[in-house]
Amino acid sequence: MKYVSWFLIIIGVGLLLFIFGPVIKEEVKYKFDQIGNIQYKIGGEQLSTFEKVLTPPNEDFSIVIPKIAAVAPIVADVDSQNQKEYLSALRRGVAHAKGTAKPLEGGNTYLFAHSTDAFYNVGQYNAVFYLIGKLQEGDEIDLFYRGRQIKYEVYAKKVVNPENVEYLGKIDDGETLTLQTCYPPGTDWKRLIVLAKIVND
Repeated sequence: MKYVSWFLIIIGVGLLLFIFGPVIKEEVKYKFDQIGNIQYKIGGEQLSTFEKVLTPPNEDFSIVIPKIAAVAPIVADVDSQNQKEYLSALRRGVAHAKGTAKPLEGGNTYLFAHSTDAFYNVGQYNAVFYLIGKLQEGDEIDLFYRGRQIKYEVYAKKVVNPENVEYLGKIDDGETLTLQTCYPPGTDWKRLIVLAKIVND
């Protein structure tokens, strides 16, 4: 009986690691970077062992978030109501919600990642937004679009219900960026929203 109990415990732990492995990996990496005082920057040369360079995967449409070392291509014009379409997009990168502004169009650019159709599928989809909850006011987010680098600065963060869709529209005067992920990681109970404003144009 004792061996059966241990077997079930080991299977249970293994299953949890399989399901939440990507989340755990990102959290551990972030903690080690903090302990090692690692700073990330976009482009240029690595000037010290405490500095690491992030390179966008393309300059057509991609995102880089230095604080959490997040780098991913962006799939444009993804229907956020079409599960098959957005799950396919999330296997390739971050999704740009269809009907929201593109960068420099003067509206709100809405990007989402780490959506999942079931808790056991969390590892299948893009992990790039797992750590956006670490972002604070003033943190930098960079979009690369049509050969240009566009810098945004975080000004708010909130947890909302899935039916709160007002962030898909224009939120404020001027150019804004909204990042969305499921919350807590590995569930689809709530949505974590990070709001940012453009600081260059």
